[in-house]
Amino acid sequence: MHRIKFDIAELQAFVATAENSSFRVAAERLCLSAPALSRRVERLEEALGAKLLERTTRHVQLTAIGQEFLTEARVALESLETAAQRISDQALTRRGLVTVACIPSVANHLLPNALRTFADEYPDVHVHVIDENASHVLDAVVRGRADFGLSFTGSQEPGIQFETLARERYVLAMLRSHAWACRSEVAWSELAGVRLVSVSHQSSNRLLLDQVMAGLPEQPMAWYECNHVTGALALVEAGLGMAAIPQLALPECNPKVCGVPLIEPQLWRTLGLIQKRERVLSPFAESLKNRLLTLHVNH
Repeated sequence: MHRIKFDIAELQAFVATAENSSFRVAAERLCLSAPALSRRVERLEEALGAKLLERTTRHVQLTAIGQEFLTEARVALESLETAAQRISDQALTRRGLVTVACIPSVANHLLPNALRTFADEYPDVHVHVIDENASHVLDAVVRGRADFGLSFTGSQEPGIQFETLARERYVLAMLRSHAWACRSEVAWSELAGVRLVSVSHQSSNRLLLDQVMAGLPEQPMAWYECNHVTGALALVEAGLGMAAIPQLALPECNPKVCGVPLIEPQLWRTLGLIQKRERVLSPFAESLKNRLLTLHVNH
């Protein structure tokens, strides 16, 4: 069988010319002179033994064979690009980088435990943590900037796989010295007239809280607002008020603050691991992901 020899630059020159119907436009796209581009196409035609383009003084047109070959050429270039990206990803895997996007409460209280065991097994792997609010976490996963994310939004997003990690209840965070600290529960309606610390509208938690408070006979008032739950908790620790926060954001070992479950109604959110369905994780990212899922089982 006769072996046809041509290089990828000649294939790219042909595809660019065919798609733009112009040697000049294609040459500009490939940062070449028009004569250099034309020579590449001619060499490809010579290697194939067939005329691919009809050239006139006004425009360039595909021959019937050229039209057929264009489809195959595009597929070949796309396959090469995919292969090159895969090799690049594998090289990155060997260097060892995992990017995780997560909401701040997870970054502070759940992720460190998984990272501790992960670091013991993979001491040379770098981990980049994008700790932002839920909308930023979802965006990082959708755009491919993160291998996966940890958040409570994304289950309804097309193309996103949502694996449940835990359901966490909202509690009223207060100083352990507060009179309500010994109670087993607090009703939302009791918050009227109480100094509250709240998250701002930039936090996805605020939507859940507003939905609950909209049904109360008297609206509680927030005296302080923070962008993140961790900031709100810091103000509670400073004695500036109480805050309705997810239970995960308040570790039981906190020496100054405790959480009392809120009722009427109970408010829960589902924390999950989110990942693009078509994304194939590196072995390191897969390992960290599995550690987080194991933490959930033991949680």
